[in-house]
Amino acid sequence: MKHPKYLAALLVLILVAPAAMAQDTKIGILNPLRALFASDAAQVIQEELEAELQPDQERLTELSEELAALAEQFQQNEAVMTEEEKRRMNSNAQDLQVQLQLIQERVQNALNERNQEFLESMQSQLADAVSEVVAAGGFDLILNADSAPYFAPVLDITARVTAKLNEMAESE
Repeated sequence: MKHPKYLAALLVLILVAPAAMAQDTKIGILNPLRALFASDAAQVIQEELEAELQPDQERLTELSEELAALAEQFQQNEAVMTEEEKRRMNSNAQDLQVQLQLIQERVQNALNERNQEFLESMQSQLADAVSEVVAAGGFDLILNADSAPYFAPVLDITARVTAKLNEMAESE
């Protein structure tokens, strides 16, 4: 009769022990892209890129204003315009739209290229920063924020990793 009590107690221990051990597991959640792009290094790259693309941005603004003025002029004068004037105005608007699209694509491609270069150049620093944060925080498991449908904000170590990246950059 004593054996069933011991068996029941042993089963309870077997079932409860993993849950107790899991409670001691320290988990962190990381958004690696946010950590990288919030770093000081990313801000420097962003400022350089903005300066590099400033002429394109100014040209985009000019073209947008020209296109808006052309559309307004067309609306105001459409009733008194000849078919030739309408065709010419439509052709001008299409030319402006093509120019806008080409510049927008060039700017987007430059942004994508620079972001990709930045990500590739920062992979080892990110790995080092994560390792140091994990070691300092005693984490047992780090999950990518994109793979966790919900997590308490207290588990997010992204800001710590960004701070570590900044600290590592200052010491170089």
